[in-house]
Amino acid sequence: MEIINIHHPHAFTGDEFPPLAIALGYFDGVHAGHQKVIQTAIEAGKEKGLHTAVMTFDPHPSVVLNKEVKHVRQLTPMKEKVELLEQMGIDYLFIVHFTKEFASLSPQSFVENYLISLNAKHIVAGFDYTYGHRGKGTMEDLPHYSEGKLAQTIVSKQELDAEKISSTRIRKELLAGNMGETARLLGRGFTVKGHVIDGEKRGRLLGFPTANIEVGKDYYLPGVGVYCVRMLVKGAWHNGICNVGYKPTFHSVKDEIPTVEVHLLDFEDNIYGEDVCIEWNTRIRDEKKFEGLEALVAQLENDKKYAIEYFENF
Repeated sequence: MEIINIHHPHAFTGDEFPPLAIALGYFDGVHAGHQKVIQTAIEAGKEKGLHTAVMTFDPHPSVVLNKEVKHVRQLTPMKEKVELLEQMGIDYLFIVHFTKEFASLSPQSFVENYLISLNAKHIVAGFDYTYGHRGKGTMEDLPHYSEGKLAQTIVSKQELDAEKISSTRIRKELLAGNMGETARLLGRGFTVKGHVIDGEKRGRLLGFPTANIEVGKDYYLPGVGVYCVRMLVKGAWHNGICNVGYKPTFHSVKDEIPTVEVHLLDFEDNIYGEDVCIEWNTRIRDEKKFEGLEALVAQLENDKKYAIEYFENF
């Protein structure tokens, strides 16, 4: 997959690319609904002999257009989004740098400069996709703005259990710790990548050594609690339990960002400095403050037992 970063205004004329079927969207999560849009573009490309492309945007439009929004956590930060799109077999990924100047383009200008001038021939987007200044352009308007130069496919609302599949819905389920529902909506397990760093090393003294995971600030995390997880370390998956939270037994003041600590079952290697990937599988319980270390260790033993039984039937 070739990645093209586009800054407005660009100088592409269309000669740089083969005829394209382009899927349009922000695609945070690359969830089951997004996959339907992208797969439709792939199928249109195969049918018409076109290469396939995705056009997405960076940073999130709300960071640029809403003065009160300074940062947006995402289900799939750009690096993960790129990896997922590549796995789907896309030929080109256009990442448009989202600015106020780009956002002020009229729908007509967007179609001419960001679709036709990239050699697009077929456009695919969801039923509610909009473009141009204040989102005034719709997919129904596309034949008008393109003067008939672009074919199109509008993907209808994708639902699960009679409710729209959306990134907002996934974030709600994630915050509630409903990992099974999150996975159904995503079409895969929810994962986060991070780096193993030095922690307080308290877990080792308690008989439960943990890997303290530094997670990028761009990630949206599951709600505070204890989970059954799998962690990819040095190319192999290992089962474990993960605490997302603030360790109230030891800290009276909450940090700005919750910590992510993973205790791997039957694993003793030193993995400080390793890059890892965590897949959340199911929630065990809330995080809670214990009156003493004895009560905490007893609970951790129960958590470990729960996880072992869970993964025996995984």
